[in-house]
Amino acid sequence: MAEGPTDLRVLVITKIFPNALEPLSSPFNRQQFAALGKLCQVEVLASIPWFPAARAFQKWSAAGRLVDVPRQDRIDGLSVHHPRFLFLPRYGHAFSGALYAASLLPEVLRYRGRVDVVLGSWAYPDGVAAVMLAKLMGVPSVVKLHGSDINVVSKLRGPQQNLRWALPQAARVVAVSRALGEEVVSLGVKRERVKIVTNGVDPELFHPADRAAARRELGRASDGKLIVYVGRLERSKGVVDLLDAFAMLAKKRPDLSLVLVGDGAARQECAERAAQLGAQVTLAGARPLAEVPRWMAACDLLTLPSWNEGTPNVLLEALACGRRVVATRTGGIPDVVTGPSLGELVPVKDPPALAAALERVADGTYDEERIAAEGVRGGWADSATRLHQVLQEAVEMRN
Repeated sequence: MAEGPTDLRVLVITKIFPNALEPLSSPFNRQQFAALGKLCQVEVLASIPWFPAARAFQKWSAAGRLVDVPRQDRIDGLSVHHPRFLFLPRYGHAFSGALYAASLLPEVLRYRGRVDVVLGSWAYPDGVAAVMLAKLMGVPSVVKLHGSDINVVSKLRGPQQNLRWALPQAARVVAVSRALGEEVVSLGVKRERVKIVTNGVDPELFHPADRAAARRELGRASDGKLIVYVGRLERSKGVVDLLDAFAMLAKKRPDLSLVLVGDGAARQECAERAAQLGAQVTLAGARPLAEVPRWMAACDLLTLPSWNEGTPNVLLEALACGRRVVATRTGGIPDVVTGPSLGELVPVKDPPALAAALERVADGTYDEERIAAEGVRGGWADSATRLHQVLQEAVEMRN
């Protein structure tokens, strides 16, 4: 194991982590685990989906696109291994936990006697496999939840049965919001075992900055109102709803423009809808994390019309930049946008309500320093410290 300041030895199992081919993936896990690595010894098994002849399906499948990810890497000071797990497209939900655990078993057994706790990040199949594998190693398990892994995946019959078996056996379950914690209690986890550990924000990246200077740097016009979305281009993230809402505003408000920062399965659909709206909509594609604060500084507001969420970091980051937000009233979002000074909340899948809120917030005035102060949630070091405490509790509970 890599050396750390304490003797606690943590093995992370997750499929949501950056790799050489997707370096921008899951920055929240990368940042939190890198900070955790400064507090204890951490190794990451960042699994890669695989099935026979996966390479032939590169155009359609993530498993095909990721076949060339190297087996080992070092990311932000962490030792990262990329074991492959057997993935059955479309029909493997009910068996994914067991297949995931079986696929990772040879890799995990190398750590027998060398770890104190297994941390599964993402409920299914990662969390279920973490519980299984930790039992085989004779150490406690902790499962970290994020949002749609519980709000969506756990509603499917096969995964739900697996989660009802596995999660109550974890020494601790970590949720990023109170709402997510309540959901997992309904799956049979004792309330006292559920711990809330919110994500952090990097204050060196996300802080109030000059709007005009940011727009110049990004090649954006200095006048007009700019709405920015940052995240995956997926229907469940509400990007199609957002484009429908913006279409209601575009003709009557030529001073408004919209930029979508990100990539995903709905990119083509977004591009087709954006083409109908002309120069008022820009698809900027996926951008490095260091560039995201510039888009936040350049905008008048950030929007996240997602259908389900845990505690989305993009909202925390926008508020840290002193920008108001328009988001949907779902998951842990109401715990972030706690009043009108920070923005507005609208119902899920309601483009007319979204359009009205976007227009009101775009036309409003606000104090960016006050927003940054009200929206502060702490940095990644604080988030990692609280996660470290939970992991230590799990080990002490076992002893």
